[in-house]
Amino acid sequence: MHRVWNFLTNYSLLLIIGALIALVWANIDYDSYHHFVEFKIWDHAPIGHLHDGHRTLTLHYLVNDILMALFFAIAAKEVWEAVILKNGSLRGKKAATPLVATLGGMVGPISIYLGLALLFGSDTYNAVANGWAIPTATDIAFSYLVGRIVFGAGHPAVRFLLLLAIADDAAGLIILAVFYPSGDLAPVWLLFSAGAAIAVFILANWLPRFLDRGNQARPNSTWVRTRLHYLPYLIAACLSWYGFMRSGLHPALGLLPIVPTIPHADRAFGIFAEAEKYLTDLLNQIEHALKGPVEIVLFFFGLLNAGVQFSSIGDATWLVLAGLIVGKPVGILLFGWVAAGPLRLGLPQGMRTVDLVVIGCVAAIGFTVSLFVASVAFAPGDIQDAAKMGALFSFVAAFISIIAGVVFRVEKQPG
Repeated sequence: MHRVWNFLTNYSLLLIIGALIALVWANIDYDSYHHFVEFKIWDHAPIGHLHDGHRTLTLHYLVNDILMALFFAIAAKEVWEAVILKNGSLRGKKAATPLVATLGGMVGPISIYLGLALLFGSDTYNAVANGWAIPTATDIAFSYLVGRIVFGAGHPAVRFLLLLAIADDAAGLIILAVFYPSGDLAPVWLLFSAGAAIAVFILANWLPRFLDRGNQARPNSTWVRTRLHYLPYLIAACLSWYGFMRSGLHPALGLLPIVPTIPHADRAFGIFAEAEKYLTDLLNQIEHALKGPVEIVLFFFGLLNAGVQFSSIGDATWLVLAGLIVGKPVGILLFGWVAAGPLRLGLPQGMRTVDLVVIGCVAAIGFTVSLFVASVAFAPGDIQDAAKMGALFSFVAAFISIIAGVVFRVEKQPG
């Protein structure tokens, strides 16, 4: 049973299972599914959706706005380590070509999405324009899994793809914060979140180390680590989340200011590396502790967000799908070629320019973040459902990637 659980969680299969259940349920009895999604946990709550002048905590809000903050915190942890650590994958020249390719993997889908929307007519464009960010997403877990199948675990294209996906996540977090606020903006509340982050960094991180300077035994740091452990950061995380909620930014991003304040290791092996579990710094310990709960959260995220009727397929479905399936490979190829060739930034040894096409196909699997963006870009209704269907259909990119690997004669390299 333990091995089955590890298999399910290592490849985020619980998310797929939740999404499949939602699809079947919504197409058999949509009314009961809708009532389940909008189940009221607490009316007149201090947190939740604003409704008739008061807040209501629903099951959908609990998962999408509160619990999904844990998922985005783990994504932020990987981005933070990639940027801050000396050997981080987003530092130095080695990251240059993947970062430029990431830009292409966003410009391409946006151009295809909005360009086709214009061709469909002004009415369609006005209705779907706010969903431009949906096809920019890359699902790290699924793209990594498919990348290993296509290239083999030891191929440099897999590391290139993982770096691209992490950078894509970083850009996605910025897009969500800037372009998709959850309500009327009240930026002053961000000072509350910033204050929580600064306070916990000083009191639980910097101050103990300052008091221990010159003392190899490090008694103060040890006391904080053994007695308080993650408690100060949990309190700060709750305060930061509340600040984001009141500020109007999406509260699922509310833990991001706290991630950089947590003591971290001096190296990182990557989110899917086996060696990661042997790192004992507090940041990695928290990530490992959250992995199982976050997989359960992703199951409910799929269950509560993927329940769309097949009759909802519409223009937004094809726009999202075209942005991912066409825009991603084209954008990554063009920008990656410019970076590697004219800009002379080069490609990792063992990678060919044509491999960028296959990487683009793999990166077209949007799924998790695409679903999330669709849920905040549009109000509940036909357009949101159609856009979500496009995000779900992006799984076809996995099969396209395998075919592309054969066509372009990718030589698998075992890890």
